Amino acid sequence: MLTVSQLFIYPIKSLGGIALTTAQLTDRGLQHDRRWMLIDDNNRFLSQREHAQMALFKIEVLADALKVTYTTDGSSISIPFLPLKNDLLDVTIWDDTCTGQLVSDIVDAWFTVKLGIPARLVYMPDETHRAADPRYTTQGTIASFADAYPALLIGQASLDDLNNRLLEKLPMNRFRPNIVFTGGEPYSEDLMNHITINGVDMYGVKLCARCVMTTIDQETIAKGKEPLKTLARYRRKGSKILFGQNLAFNSNGIISVGDELQVLSIHTEERFLLEAVV
Repeated sequence: MLTVSQLFIYPIKSLGGIALTTAQLTDRGLQHDRRWMLIDDNNRFLSQREHAQMALFKIEVLADALKVTYTTDGSSISIPFLPLKNDLLDVTIWDDTCTGQLVSDIVDAWFTVKLGIPARLVYMPDETHRAADPRYTTQGTIASFADAYPALLIGQASLDDLNNRLLEKLPMNRFRPNIVFTGGEPYSEDLMNHITINGVDMYGVKLCARCVMTTIDQETIAKGKEPLKTLARYRRKGSKILFGQNLAFNSNGIISVGDELQVLSIHTEERFLLEAVV
């Protein structure tokens, strides 16, 4: 049996994640997941790819706000769920442009000081419908400020297999999944097409191409060559290094750690197939 073993959200894109036991699903992903995002002076998203210190901001979800703590000095700030400003602006995530709402001048000033670069925090209002990649999803599928899709699925067996190939084992937080499951063979998520968890239908739409963020220690921000160096030996397809499956869904519901993950159909398209390497 395949069982949900971990659930994570990342309320502010590229900052620390939060482990959950139960998650509410929304029309664009897990509730609160990447609904906030830091942007630069050009309204482009900020990322650990260029600013590794973003990993040092840890987040708690309170009753009506986010509490963000900068672990370097222990300082923290509260960010209300409802922005204090009404300013709307176009923001950029990769090749996408959508509408974000500025949150607070005080919050902007705090992040600017801590990061040492100009930074503003924006929120994605419910009225903003950012389409997921139409090449791989059905019409009407939307995403938050995530890179492209509503959620990311990884099997614990896949990480275990990778760690068996590494000299130093890595935690799951290097890969920033939303849903982790136990059971099955390593990389069985690659072929999952239609799955259901607690009555919620989800669809695997694209294998996840990995970047240098996976090489950043989320506690110390030390950078190395792993896991990309090892993954490149057996998880490369074309120019991409693949680990995990992007999911699409547009239904509400609740999923919890301990829920059964049922696979209703599998992919047969060539783009989901990788040659097995022992």
